[in-house]
Formats: sequence, structure tokens, C-alpha cells
Amino acid sequence: ALPRCLPPLPSARAVPYGSMAAESAAALVQYVVLRGDLARPPLSWPLGAVVAQGCHAALDAVHSYREHPDTGAYLEQGGAMRTVVLEAPDERSLLDLSARLLREGVGHRLWTEAPEGIPTALALRPCPRAEVQPLLRGLRLLR
Repeated sequence: ALPRCLPPLPSARAVPYGSMAAESAAALVQYVVLRGDLARPPLSWPLGAVVAQGCHAALDAVHSYREHPDTGAYLEQGGAMRTVVLEAPDERSLLDLSARLLREGVGHRLWTEAPEGIPTALALRPCPRAEVQPLLRGLRLLR
């Protein structure tokens, strides 16, 4: 067996709403938003580089909100975790989304590629789909 780098999350974090925990956990989702223009000309980033930006943002959000009960419940789902990857058309739309999420109090992390300082992706903390879906309606699934 391979050694674990970190101890597992305490089970108490996996119970966000008492008796409604299983129902709530099923509705938890992590949204990741990538800039679609990065993969298209004139920028033409390789697919792997764009995907890496989303991975960085998702991990940053989970780490930043690791103490939130929804994050623990989401991680406890293991292979049943739900992640939705959306596309922001360009940098301005990604920054506008981040500002809207800040105004609405929705926990998220905006990933900026270093050392270039280019905002590339955004990930919300794992949360109930119904709470955030209205804020993301203008975005389409990443293709």
C-alpha cells in the first residue's frame, strides 16, 4: 500500500446538515470555469495547458475552503463527486464572473498563471448546485 501524504478528513466534516447530509451531499457540485479563448487562435494554448489551469483552480478552491462542511462532504463522495466544467469566452468575462461571485458571497478562487499574470480559470468551492446555478446561467459547457 502506498503511504498517504495527508491524513483523511475527519468524518464530522462530512455531515453539513445533520439528518439531511446524504441528500445535501448528492446535490454538491464543484464548478470550474476555463477561458475558452486560451485554446483558440491567436493564443492557441495546448489542451493540456488549459486543462492544467482548471486543475490548479479546482485544487486551490478545495484547499482554500477545506474547513467548510460542504467541502468535506464533497470529498467524502470519492468517485461520486460531481464537477461541471464551463467556458468563459475571454478574460473580461472570467473577471466579471469573479466580481459577481464576490458580490454574492460565493466562495471561489481565481487562478492566475504565473509569472505572466494571466487570469486563466476560476473554481467555486464545492456547494449545492441550486445555490450557484443561477449565477452561472450565461456560461456554456466547455467544448
